[in-house]
Amino acid sequence: MPEAKVRNIGIPNVNPPEKVCDDPNCPFHGSLPVRGRVMEGTVTSTKMYKTITFQQDYLSLVKKYSRYERRKSKKHAHLPPCIDVSIGDTIKAVECRPLSKTVSCVVVSATRKTLDEED
Repeated sequence: MPEAKVRNIGIPNVNPPEKVCDDPNCPFHGSLPVRGRVMEGTVTSTKMYKTITFQQDYLSLVKKYSRYERRKSKKHAHLPPCIDVSIGDTIKAVECRPLSKTVSCVVVSATRKTLDEED
């Protein structure tokens, strides 16, 4: 079998996955260009077809009290078949062109949830 062509997507500290896929919307094995923000979050749902939901946690300043409050937002990201994730994993998603009404980013790497993080 010939060696599969893997694209360099130009994002530092992101290595291509071991598995190979034939998804045209995969940034590594397809032709989807990535650009813009690199987001990190925790996977909250994998029930959609080739799509996940992830949650971003961030701090927001409340000027009146000069304190920060914790906030969160949920976003959708395309999941290529060459990347395996499950609920609770930490992922890196990168902005791309809109793939559907709510999906405009793609997962480029995933880190497994360890037993220590569950507690």
